Amino acid sequence: MTKTSSAKAPTARERLLSAANELFYAEGVQTVGIDRIIEHAGVAKASLYNTFGGKEELIRAYLDARHTKLTERLLRAVDAAGTPRDRLLAVFDAQAELLAQQNYHGCAFVAASAEAKHGSAIEEASDTARAWIRALLTGLARDAGAPRPEALAHQLHLLYDGSGVSARMDRDPSAGAVAREAAGLLIDAALPKQT
Repeated sequence: MTKTSSAKAPTARERLLSAANELFYAEGVQTVGIDRIIEHAGVAKASLYNTFGGKEELIRAYLDARHTKLTERLLRAVDAAGTPRDRLLAVFDAQAELLAQQNYHGCAFVAASAEAKHGSAIEEASDTARAWIRALLTGLARDAGAPRPEALAHQLHLLYDGSGVSARMDRDPSAGAVAREAAGLLIDAALPKQT
């Protein structure tokens, strides 16, 4: 009697997204051609066009998948934190963990947006991811009692972005830890003093 595996083989869509994630993230969305994606995924060219319609839609799907992973990672960290202040800092804890990874190549959304045409689906996906992070930080700042939650979120978002750029451009895996420390100072300065 032979055992059958319950794991299904990945679909063409899953293989294309996996190849896109690996190649686009490491090399850039415009640098990597469709033929490399197709070869890496081991699918026919028609599979790409039937599934996504073209390269821009594949890039959009790649960014959407990365956004889903980003939101899951950040929300998991926030949900595990205790106090409202700790919930804000959890965003930076999760980021510091990511920035310290050896295969960190920078923010996929920043990189894709830099290569995108104004008004493209790629720019829209990147803008959506950024708006989500700002909204998360704003909501957490409001929950923590910040009198000006939008202002604190703006400051924290700049810090979040800057640490990602520093980790990539300076090859500084400690950038996330430094950003977390600075975030703590900003949060403490912004929150009402406990009496």
